[in-house]
Amino acid sequence: MSGVLALVGGGEWRTGCTFDAGLLAASGGDEVLILPTAAAYEHPERAVEQAERHFAGLGGRARGLMVLRREDANDEANAAAVAESRFVYLSGGSSMHLRSVLKDSAVWDALVAAWHGGAVLAGSSAGAMVLGDPLVDPRGGAFTLGLGLLAPLAVIPHHDTWSPEKARRTIHLGPAGVALLAIDEETAAIADPATGWRVEGAGTAVVFRNGTRAALDALPLIGDPPPQRKRPGSD
Repeated sequence: MSGVLALVGGGEWRTGCTFDAGLLAASGGDEVLILPTAAAYEHPERAVEQAERHFAGLGGRARGLMVLRREDANDEANAAAVAESRFVYLSGGSSMHLRSVLKDSAVWDALVAAWHGGAVLAGSSAGAMVLGDPLVDPRGGAFTLGLGLLAPLAVIPHHDTWSPEKARRTIHLGPAGVALLAIDEETAAIADPATGWRVEGAGTAVVFRNGTRAALDALPLIGDPPPQRKRPGSD
């Protein structure tokens, strides 16, 4: 059975992220593997340090895995570390860089397999955005391709601080039938395979579909693993 999935609206590892204790407990362990890939050009070590402090306060440990480039994402040692983890967390930063690094990589395949094997997976801001498909393009609020762990689903992070004009544009441009999940900072929309979707943390999350508000049950369910895509250059 797939593990718990948390889509965080940004502001990860702050006081309002009360859900992290529950995610750590759901993992069955005490360590979180942090992939600061999206923050590759924004001092990724600082993101790891913040996570270390946050999870130490919850009685756990955080460890950074510096998957910052394509070469890192196809490194077998990095893929093995992800495969063995019971709780993987993708930080915020650049969703476009994160997508380009992880797409069709050994680390991505390991992450998907670990999650489908019961590991907890969390992504914040950019880390949440890429897990769906389509992906909200941060440059203009339109849409491009995501990594498609859950589809059809597009995540709008930082909903409480987003420009109202950009939010309206994104909701208006939402493809027919696609659920748009708008999440506030320090807030998580959590998919539990046993109980379905719920919202926890400091703020709220709302769903739009076909231009109008919808309920949480409009979000896609956690189902069977998608077909594995062959990586370029692999046999």
